[in-house]
Amino acid sequence: MAIIVLLSTTTEKKEDAENIAKELLNKRLIACAQISGPVSSHYRWQGKLEHSEEFVLSVKSASHLFEQVKAAIAALHPYELPEVIGNSALETTEDYFQWVLGEVAQ
Repeated sequence: MAIIVLLSTTTEKKEDAENIAKELLNKRLIACAQISGPVSSHYRWQGKLEHSEEFVLSVKSASHLFEQVKAAIAALHPYELPEVIGNSALETTEDYFQWVLGEVAQ
């Protein structure tokens, strides 16, 4: 049985998030995308503490497409090691669930 999955990543430039979202939508890998930010990111990279402003890209898809969405984000992303985090949406309305399934490739 399919479930909705939510994936997120961050990008340095809003345009990069927009390009990833458009490509995923064009390939019917996702039903929708939201871009928020900038957000203040703090992390350790190659042994150093880093700080940057980033944009958060959140997308909704179906569980049967999770691996394809994850791979597409990684391929399209400008970062050497992009964040790609996925979660299952265990609860939603039936109408929204059907809309997401209807918007993505079967």
